[in-house]
Amino acid sequence: MARNEDTSGLVAELFAEFAGTMVLILFGCGVVAQVVAGGALTTPPGGLGDHDSIAWAWGLGVTLGVYVAARISGAHINPAVTLALAAFKGFPWKKVAPYAVAQTAGAFVAALLVRWNYTEALAKADPGHTVKTQGVFSTLPANGNTNLPVYEWGAFRDQVIGTAILLMLVMAVTDLLNNPPGANMAPFIVGLIVVAIGMAWGTNAGYAINPARDFGPRLASYITGYGGAWRDQYGHLYFWVPIVGPLIGGLVGAFIYKFFIGRFLPTAKPEPPGRVPAPEG
Repeated sequence: MARNEDTSGLVAELFAEFAGTMVLILFGCGVVAQVVAGGALTTPPGGLGDHDSIAWAWGLGVTLGVYVAARISGAHINPAVTLALAAFKGFPWKKVAPYAVAQTAGAFVAALLVRWNYTEALAKADPGHTVKTQGVFSTLPANGNTNLPVYEWGAFRDQVIGTAILLMLVMAVTDLLNNPPGANMAPFIVGLIVVAIGMAWGTNAGYAINPARDFGPRLASYITGYGGAWRDQYGHLYFWVPIVGPLIGGLVGAFIYKFFIGRFLPTAKPEPPGRVPAPEG
């Protein structure tokens, strides 16, 4: 009976991670499709949005995805988060791979929906389905701009740093022993963290900071006509960068939080000032 309950519980968690990540990508890839494909059809170009609208939509996508999944799975919606929580917060290691698969599957399905919905706009803006609109689905060094000399290792460095920032702050916001936001505001604050990272760290590699967010849509674009999806604008094999970089960066960020902050926090959350301590036992 216990094994069946454990299995059903894990299935529920995986469905939650799938749904939460799907919501994230529906807003994230959706807004990039609107800006890149729709903007290319306006005169002058770019009339439907800009970098800030992309950053805000990705952040809101994170917020809404977390609200969808938080009660059931904790709403990691990012394999880098899942790995870091297993390494530093006691999350079961046996759940890491299933969570990552569910997250990637959710991102894949959402990207297919975006691809389908924007079929006409993408075909008009980029009939050959090239690097010109590949950024709708997956990240590229310098966002595909050949005028900025950022290549695989520069983008890798960027992803390590960006995801380290993300996990350090996520650990702080969700640590009940610290001073977390109340009134169920943590998902909103995490969304703001992603907005801030997008605005401050978006140039070199498109701030994937999430292996599922990049690989799922990249695979969806590949099977729907983007033959060069695995490579960057220079023809270099690139898909590994937004997978490996965030996984390493997440561990680095979580370690920084635990080393500099977490180990100095009290082991029990103190009673608020003025409240009579609850009796023990």
